[in-house]
Amino acid sequence: MSNLDITFLGTSAAMPSENRFLSSIVINRNGTLFIFDAGEGMQYNFIRARFSFNKKTLIFITHMHSDHILGLVGFFQTLSLQGRNKPIDIFGPKLLYDYLTENIRILNIKLSFPLYIHVIEDKEGNIIIDKEYKITFCRSNHGYGIISFAYCLVENNRPGKFNIKKAKELGVPEGILYQKLQKGEDIEYNNKIIYSSTILGPLRSGRKIGISGDTRPTNELCNFFRNCDLLIFESTFKSTEIDKAKESFHSTAFEAAVLAKLSNTFRLCLTHFSTRYKDLSILLDEAKSIFYSVDIAYDMKSISIPYRD
Repeated sequence: MSNLDITFLGTSAAMPSENRFLSSIVINRNGTLFIFDAGEGMQYNFIRARFSFNKKTLIFITHMHSDHILGLVGFFQTLSLQGRNKPIDIFGPKLLYDYLTENIRILNIKLSFPLYIHVIEDKEGNIIIDKEYKITFCRSNHGYGIISFAYCLVENNRPGKFNIKKAKELGVPEGILYQKLQKGEDIEYNNKIIYSSTILGPLRSGRKIGISGDTRPTNELCNFFRNCDLLIFESTFKSTEIDKAKESFHSTAFEAAVLAKLSNTFRLCLTHFSTRYKDLSILLDEAKSIFYSVDIAYDMKSISIPYRD
């Protein structure tokens, strides 16, 4: 069983507010850190959250707007000052390579760790395939000429529930053989092959976390986020300002809720709020008028994602 926790390091749109830094989200899966965007101020909350400076870390950039990337170089410098030696892989649009290499060169930052920059050029697909999960991406719609991506962390299916009564009927001794069967491995015992499928129930789904980045809602994203356990979707505006949302290629809280409902999302969390809104309950209320399970993100908010079964 793997722990899966989400921490918001920044939840404001375009500019920071008194209590919100710019966009950044961390998924902590059993100690591996997946960071999505790195807006200004994110490293302060990274330190406050007591994340390790030397854990396995992967970074995913949704698009090359300043409120989503300006925290990167300072974050890398802090990691170097802390003596990090494990490599970091970072993924994003083509301009990410130029941005990082030029800023690191101009500022003469001496990285203490290998930095591998991966350019995403396709419209959708997988960028990481692990034995336990994969990271997928899909092109989003944040304006003409703006290359932007949404991401999902998708866990692989888990073996079915272990039928201990059946195992005992077959005479399998507890211990290592139980553990192998629980992992879905077939075993040999008393010169017989015991298939895990006779001990285990149907496969159980892993968890799926979706992160929208900045975007208008689209049919492609609706399909991409289908069956998310948690969907984190930008909600820059309330529905009465739909014209501003369309003009700037952002979404309203109402639209985020509609997409969550259509995609059969289990739980929705709104983020990326315009500083014009001092009271975010208006965004929460309009989302809840459409979708039953909605929450509002704030800096340092942490959400644990259990398995649904």
